[in-house]
This record gives sequence, structure tokens and C-alpha cells, in this order.
Amino acid sequence: MKRLHMRKIRDVLRLKLEHDLSNSRVAQSCNISRSTVRDYLRRFKASGLSWPLPCDMDQDTLSQKLYSCSQKVSQKESRIPDWNTIHKELHKPSMTLALAWQEYKAGCPDGYQYSWFCNKYRDWRRHLDVVMRQNHIAGDKLFLDYAGQTVPINDPHTGEVQQAQVFVATLGASSYTYCEATLTQSLQDWTGSHVRTFEYLGGVPNTLVPDNLKSAVTKPHRYEPEKNPTYQDLAEHYEVAVVPARVRKPQDKGKVESAVQVVERWILARLRNCTFFSLKALNDAIKPLLEELNNKTFQNMPDECRRSLFETLDQPALRPLPAERYQFAQWKKARVHMDYHVEVDKHYYSVPYTLVKKQLDIRITGQTIECFYRGKRITSHVRSYLKGRHTTQSEHMPEKHRRYAEWTPERVQHWAAKTGPETEAVVVRMMSHRKYPEQAFRSCLGIMSLGKRYTPARLESACRRALYLDACTYKSIESILKHGLDKEPLPDTAPEGLLPEQHENLRGSRYYN
Repeated sequence: MKRLHMRKIRDVLRLKLEHDLSNSRVAQSCNISRSTVRDYLRRFKASGLSWPLPCDMDQDTLSQKLYSCSQKVSQKESRIPDWNTIHKELHKPSMTLALAWQEYKAGCPDGYQYSWFCNKYRDWRRHLDVVMRQNHIAGDKLFLDYAGQTVPINDPHTGEVQQAQVFVATLGASSYTYCEATLTQSLQDWTGSHVRTFEYLGGVPNTLVPDNLKSAVTKPHRYEPEKNPTYQDLAEHYEVAVVPARVRKPQDKGKVESAVQVVERWILARLRNCTFFSLKALNDAIKPLLEELNNKTFQNMPDECRRSLFETLDQPALRPLPAERYQFAQWKKARVHMDYHVEVDKHYYSVPYTLVKKQLDIRITGQTIECFYRGKRITSHVRSYLKGRHTTQSEHMPEKHRRYAEWTPERVQHWAAKTGPETEAVVVRMMSHRKYPEQAFRSCLGIMSLGKRYTPARLESACRRALYLDACTYKSIESILKHGLDKEPLPDTAPEGLLPEQHENLRGSRYYN
């Protein structure tokens, strides 16, 4: 059989190299397949021999030359694709298995056909970890969740123990992971972890896939979940979409479920015997272990690790970070009061008076208060932490109210003094009895207007009586003038009667002689 085989090789070489027949004609003449003809010709070319063969070359020598172990790998082996490279390529945007096969055929014209290619790739992929099998698009999705395991933090002063939460985020294509500890799962900690994740990645993905915790989703729904306004505000700042996982559908976030398990086994388990006295100390301990995790090679892909896949797949596909870091903001709904102000933490901020009784959306940061009506920003104020005070912009007032805003306590007192000292004293007392002098301006101006109706002299007398009665209000002074009580003497200013010279209770000067 071997001699027959070697004879066919000589026949193939003779028909091809001497008679220049096509591969099909040679195959037909020798009763072999065209692929076998190609195999013989390739081996002859790789052997370095020339045609015609030397006369003294026997069958064994020819076989050794063509099938020597030192020759290149067999045709079958050379035609097998690099599945690892193809798997990585399939994570890139718009890449398909059909396109991968076309590129394979372009580099290996004698390679396998499309059906064999697809079946063999799927067989190879089945040996990977479940998470690695998924063909996530590079830079597309970032999966987020909290680990079920917590880490105790001991207060060195009080001895109180607080359980720190562990935030975990992982990219779909590369499984590149970020984790950190926070004191709570509150909205501020949740959004802060997102900001630090984006900065750790050095870019922004297209989509966020969180769980249905309250900081992300205020009202879960299968088709239209209601997202937390602050979380939506963060998404708009970074221009990412938020697609929460379905309730009780762990397969929607299998990537981060696996990442949480890896973090618990490779990071938290190694810190189980450590004692931490601050959140910073815990995060400082997590950082080197996180780097070690991302640099650890995959069990079924020994040439790859999370960092190498991130640098080749996800990192080039991430969008750049915005120019400014996201600033934490809370949202609340507030109805405009009759005085065209809205209340935020017991402080009052003005809005255009035409919005009285309307409901606004208020965006609250540490520095600013922004008011929105039907999605449009109406106004903004510098945030004040003084409770009970007002922050008012004059352009928000009706025209008839603006003239009052031009007054100051000193100006009101100066104008009252023109009427007389009693009127000035009433005005000063009215402003001093209010928590904020501005709250008495309208009453003071009303009292001074009474001088035009009843004359300044009568107003002075009415103010004197109001001071005596401790009734310094507009209505009291108006009533005094209306009923003419300002013309009557005060009880304590009436002349006192003379004591009699003789009385049974008077002893007289002679009593002491």
C-alpha cells in the first residue's frame, strides 16, 4: 500500500509539473480527490525538492522528505482556525460568525467550509466557562450589583460594628471587574460607586444593567420600570442607557452574578480574618487583590486574562468620560406657594409668579437648587442652609410687589421718623418682633399711609396710644384713628388730685414731738 501510495505521488507530480494539467484532471486520472492532489503538491513544495526527481531517490527517501516530522504541521492541523482569536473577534461590534469564516477562508483557501467552521466553533466554546461563552459586544454593557457578603467595620472609639456593602461592576465582553466597599446601598453611595467605576475603566459603556434595588429602580415593571430620578440624571450626564434586569430573572445579569461570586471567593474570602477600623482601610486592602484578580489568567484560556481582554476588546470601544465629573443631585416635587416660592429643607426659593399652584421638579445639589417645569429649567438659585429664610429674585415678583423689595429696614425706619418719634418707635418695634424685618414691611408701609388719611399729627397720637397699650399692629392703630381714641388723654397722663390736709389717717407733724 505504501509503494502504491508513493507511486501515486510521483504520478501526481508528473502530470502536474510535466503536463501542466489542472488539479481536477490530475485527480480524475489518478483516481484520487482534488484535496489529496493539493496535499501532495503542498508537501512537495515545502520539501524543497525540484522536478524531475533525482534518479537515485527511492520510495523511502521520497516519503521521508515529504512526511518528515521536521516538516510543517499537517494540512489538517494547519487548516484548523485559531478559535481563541475568533472568539475575541466576535465580541467586537457588528462582527458575525459568517464574517469570521470569510476572513478565515481568505487566509486559508483550502480551509474548511462554513458549516464545519460553525459546528467546530460551538464545540470549542462549550468547553469555556458559562460567562465566557456569551458573545457580549465590546464596550456595550456594564453589569452592576452588590455582593451578598458584607465586611464588618469596627469603630475604634465606640466599638460599634457596621457592615460595609461591596459594590461590583463587570464589563460584558472582557469580564473586567471593579469592586469597592461603601457604608450603605443608599442613593449617594450607589451613584458615587458608578462615578468611580467609570474613572477606573477610563471610559463609559453604552448600557448599564443594574439589579432592581431602590437606588436604581423606584418601581419595577416587566416592560417599563420606573427609574430613580437621580439615577436617570446620572445616566443622562454620562449619556448611557439604563436597562434594569427583570425581576427574578438572574440570567439577565449572569455576568455580574458570576463576578460577585469571583469577588467573594478571590477577594473577600482572603480578607475574612482581617479587622478594619475604617472604610478607607478596607478599600485599600481590596485594591491590590482586585488588580490580582484582573491579571489572573482564565482556566480555559491560559493566554488571556480580564485585563488583556479589556485592553483589546472593551477599552477601545468605550466612549470618553465627560469633561466634568457627575455631581450628586437629589430630586423632589414641590408645589409653588401663593408667595411664588418653593420650599427645600425649610428654605424658600422664588420662581416666576405665573407658576403659582403649579407642581415643579426640583434638582438639589450641595451648591445649587434648580427648578424644572414640564422638563424645562425655569430658574436656579445658590443653595442656602438658613432655615426659614427666603431667596428671592426680583424678576420673579409681580410688578406691584417689586417696589416693596426696594425697601430696607433702615429705609423704613428713616421714613417713619419723618412722621414723628412715636411712629418711628412703632415701626422699630414691629420689625424687631418679627424673625425677619422684611416680614413686617407691608404692615409698616400700611401704618405710614394712615398719616395721609388722618394727618401725621393724629398718626403720632395713635402710635403713642398703641405703644402704651402694646398694640403695635396696623389694625389696632387704624381702629384708634377710626374711633377717635387718639384725641383722648392716656390714663397715666391725667392730673392727679390733691390730698386733703386733714384726715383721720394723717398723724401730722406734732405726733413726733
